[in-house]
Amino acid sequence: MNALYLAQDPTLADFGKDPWWLVVGKVLFAFVFAVLATLLGVWFERRVVGYMQVRPGPNQVGPFGLLQTLADGLKMAFKEDILPRTADKVVYFFAPTISVICAVTALSVVPFGPMVSIFGHWTPLQVTDVSVAVLVLLACSSMGIYGIVLGGWASGSTYPLLGGLRSSAQMISYEVAMGLSIVAVFMTAGTMSTSGIVAAQGDGTQLSIFGTEIPAPGWYAILLLPSFIIFFIATVGETNRAPFDLPEAESELVAGFMTEYSSLKFALFMLSEYVSMVTMSAVTTTLFLGGWRAPWPITLWEGANSGWWPMLWFFGKVILLVFVFVWLRGTLPRLRYDQFMRLGWKVLLPINLVWILVLSGLRSIEDWDTKGRLTAVGIAAGVLLIATLFWPTRRPQPKPSVQEQVDSRPHGSFPLPPMDLQVPPSPRITRVVAEREPANIAAGSDSREV
Repeated sequence: MNALYLAQDPTLADFGKDPWWLVVGKVLFAFVFAVLATLLGVWFERRVVGYMQVRPGPNQVGPFGLLQTLADGLKMAFKEDILPRTADKVVYFFAPTISVICAVTALSVVPFGPMVSIFGHWTPLQVTDVSVAVLVLLACSSMGIYGIVLGGWASGSTYPLLGGLRSSAQMISYEVAMGLSIVAVFMTAGTMSTSGIVAAQGDGTQLSIFGTEIPAPGWYAILLLPSFIIFFIATVGETNRAPFDLPEAESELVAGFMTEYSSLKFALFMLSEYVSMVTMSAVTTTLFLGGWRAPWPITLWEGANSGWWPMLWFFGKVILLVFVFVWLRGTLPRLRYDQFMRLGWKVLLPINLVWILVLSGLRSIEDWDTKGRLTAVGIAAGVLLIATLFWPTRRPQPKPSVQEQVDSRPHGSFPLPPMDLQVPPSPRITRVVAEREPANIAAGSDSREV
């Protein structure tokens, strides 16, 4: 009975019943997880990128260089804290803390595991959960950008201001794509509760094709593949990670919004970036990768989703996504600003809208009989095929040749150099040579005409 209870998914009714010391313990656990994940995340990124670039990375301070990040943090704490003369002191001071607080707060609604027993109390491995928990995640993600925007504005300098403006444009562009990609999750799971979304991915989905029931995976990363890809791209944009690290582009903005920051304030901005990366990896795991549930073939073991084992699967998925973040940074160059905006508004947004429309149509015909579903899908496919065949294309105009461009120049234009890059002989030189008279030099029998 206990094993069965431990394997149960928590519901909204299971929250709000913990004693105060257990609530404090869960909050501390989430905070310690964020801090340790940041320290290890910096070390992990430097080691992985070093391996990709055929260099060792940090390996001297502590075993395998694990204490290098801690040493760097202590070094930052003892550096001089410089305050720009033209800065807005209050906003300048609180901007880094806004980013950190929002990133850590998002972990409060992320489920780390199922119901477990902690000192005799049955409780879910989650700080709290509400019926609109995913909206809380979106709110924390959006509010975290305000720390960057305010930090860039309050610095009183040009480059930080440009970095803050870029960050605000990023937030507007990719928050829309992120929100629309989660709509597909709502439609499929039927709930906005994070624990409910994890529970909805626990059982495999049965697909009916031509009257035949075919089992399919329950993870939304497979069932809702377009939404998963768009959500992850938007996540990279929201966390200002490469190749979307435009607010802190050192090639044209020195260090972007962090240019005028030093000491612990600079460390807080770095901390917020890595906490956001870990938090969004945990959110992606919850919404699309089954949360704390074990992947196949581990699920063949009956106790895989019971007790404390699910925390291991959850952390493994988070580490895998963090590795993808690092992998992107080590392989892709930074996008230009216009390319970045074009990707968000002209690529991700239209694809997301079309995908939601298709998914809504498929959900609306689930209760139809087989013949009706085939007819609806066939009509939709036919309309799509006809639209594709007869869609007007913008054929590029034929480019005029070089001679046509020269002939079309107006009268009185500046002279052009030769188009074949070969300089013809000067007619004056030819005339001078023709008019020259032979010179006879009397030098004995060896005289000759020169």
